[in-house]
Amino acid sequence: MGDKFKDKVVIVTGGSRGLGRAISVGFAREGAQVVVASRKIAACQEVVALIEKAGGIGMAHAAHMGEVADLDALIAAAYERFGRVDVLVNNAGINVALGPLSEITTTAFDKMVDVNLKGAWYLASRLAPRMGEHGGGCVINMLSVAALCTPAYSGIYAATKAALKALTEVMAQEWAPWNIRVNALAPGSYHSDLTDGAIAALPHYGEGMVTAALIPRIAETEEILNPVFYLASEAFTTGITLVADGGLMAKR
Repeated sequence: MGDKFKDKVVIVTGGSRGLGRAISVGFAREGAQVVVASRKIAACQEVVALIEKAGGIGMAHAAHMGEVADLDALIAAAYERFGRVDVLVNNAGINVALGPLSEITTTAFDKMVDVNLKGAWYLASRLAPRMGEHGGGCVINMLSVAALCTPAYSGIYAATKAALKALTEVMAQEWAPWNIRVNALAPGSYHSDLTDGAIAALPHYGEGMVTAALIPRIAETEEILNPVFYLASEAFTTGITLVADGGLMAKR
């Protein structure tokens, strides 16, 4: 166990699988007390069991990012257990509107906006004043390089992530007086359930991701942790979008 984030309290949304799971376990490994939040409590409890088995401290809480009552309850539960929150990682996200814009339903559009944008805004904006009361903290909004170089057939996902990038910059300006740093992280391709499933299902999909970047491979999930840890540290950094894409943007 490390002590980089010793005694810090971290909320990770979408914390039970993929990158969120790696972030939750990674923060706990570095001494943080981690609130693992996602829709399914059993999946959150599984991650907390891993954390506790390694000697860390975790708490499982079920919350749907599209339900503001769930997010209010998440904040209340974190403060009841730990008395403070120092870091929020807005990691939860969905992409249920994949395809041509002319074929996307309004139901899919609304779900994307609720989870990827409204939920992230609401949770951070209701948590920030309380962070300010105990001296500040930081918010990390997880984006995607899709927010910066928008791909066809993923327009609604890219639009929600681009909007969250804009909100990140506004949050940083509004909450700086409370000593809260707000940044975004835009990963490129990394191994996850979704990515690996697409590679298995779609011919040449994985090959395309490899050749698109200067570093010709797909990152391991854990490789995204160091950029997250940098943004969560006491770095003199706020209002930015940090890109961890293996040189995809540079190669465009």
